[in-house]
Amino acid sequence: MARSASSPRSCRTSTSGPCAAKPRSTRTGRSRSTKEGGELQAGLIPAVTRREPSKRRQTTCNSEGAPRGRPASPVLKVVIAPNAFKGTLTASQAAAAIARGVREVFPDAEVVEVPVADGGDGTVEALVSANHGQYRTAEVEGPLGDPVKATYGLIGKGGTVLELAAASGLALVPHSRRDPRKTSTYGFGQLLQAARAPGTVEFIVGIGGSATNDGGAGMAQALGYRLLDVDDRDLPRGGAALARLERIDASGFESWAPAVKVMVACDVTNPLTGPQGASAVYGPQKGADEAAVRELDAALARFADVVERDLGKRVADVPGAGAAGGTGAGLMAFLDASLVRGAPLIVSASGFDSKLEGADLVITGEGQVDAQTAYGKAPGEVAQRAQAARIPVLLLAGSKGAGWEALSTLGVTSVVALTEEGVDLEQALNEPERMLTQAAVVACRRHQWTTN
Repeated sequence: MARSASSPRSCRTSTSGPCAAKPRSTRTGRSRSTKEGGELQAGLIPAVTRREPSKRRQTTCNSEGAPRGRPASPVLKVVIAPNAFKGTLTASQAAAAIARGVREVFPDAEVVEVPVADGGDGTVEALVSANHGQYRTAEVEGPLGDPVKATYGLIGKGGTVLELAAASGLALVPHSRRDPRKTSTYGFGQLLQAARAPGTVEFIVGIGGSATNDGGAGMAQALGYRLLDVDDRDLPRGGAALARLERIDASGFESWAPAVKVMVACDVTNPLTGPQGASAVYGPQKGADEAAVRELDAALARFADVVERDLGKRVADVPGAGAAGGTGAGLMAFLDASLVRGAPLIVSASGFDSKLEGADLVITGEGQVDAQTAYGKAPGEVAQRAQAARIPVLLLAGSKGAGWEALSTLGVTSVVALTEEGVDLEQALNEPERMLTQAAVVACRRHQWTTN
């Protein structure tokens, strides 16, 4: 917490002599800019590892225990790293709203905004914002062949981030037309092709929210693979057609590996087929009835057999192969992609670790905080990394759900939920930014009181 200029200042790293009696640290020097760059060096994602506590700049003391040289002004550094508040605010909008509240309580603070995501909806927006990247748009086929405009992002040096749902998402298909036997990932393959510009070395792919159950077969066709039936005719698009797959011709595809690395944010562990597979677990929400689920499961089993025989890749039983209607399996088979946990991947790609250096306080949040927030969601990942650096964490939420108390094990010192601060749900939905700013003010004042 920032202190007044008249407060006694202490030295940061000395462990003996007059400095030892004043262990509390302060930050010195001029404030940095409010936004810090977060480029991915050479397009590569920083390693998803726990960071060591940052070393602060050493200050020497005179014989009276005061810092030598020019007096330093204490500057509080606050890192704001929220997830999207689903249905109301994107991650970057949430970060901006929280920042306004922080500045109301700590007007001289250095505030760094780092929007984050879990790898699902909002991944592109969060990473483009966090890395000061650029948006691009491509016209591709939607799940049923209708033209759609899909947005992707360019970040860092050679990094590209995109979401399957932008081209092949369930939200693009009216309820009356939802049928995963017919929907295809062809447009997603077109999006990958459009996004692969010269100099691209890395893709970060979010695959949540798909309308498809074709194992990524449509994607493969758009990339140049031929999926052929017994008469050497190209299969039509859609998951049901895979039952007639006879062979895969890869001669029209120019391999991306090792020049281009594909990292897929995937938090599910479902295999491709079976009772826990793509069709059985996710098919019904995409419009499949019991008969369609059985048909699609058999089609994916045939697909897996041909992939193993013709491409030499056994992907059916890999955890996550069933993600996005089997697109997890398809990305591994056709693009040599790696499936990794979403939150660590996206938080690392946001540049969060480098922006955490020298921070005094971290604020994160999402729409509802519950047990899942601590295990697998971006705010939990943010809190875990801040805890490793011994930096206190405040969490803001629209409401609390079952198991939210688990966040205390990750170093979260305070959870402020709008519904517990006299804000009704309708008001929170109608004025989300103003309500979140007020919640940030409440959280910061509580932090101020507890640290004084």
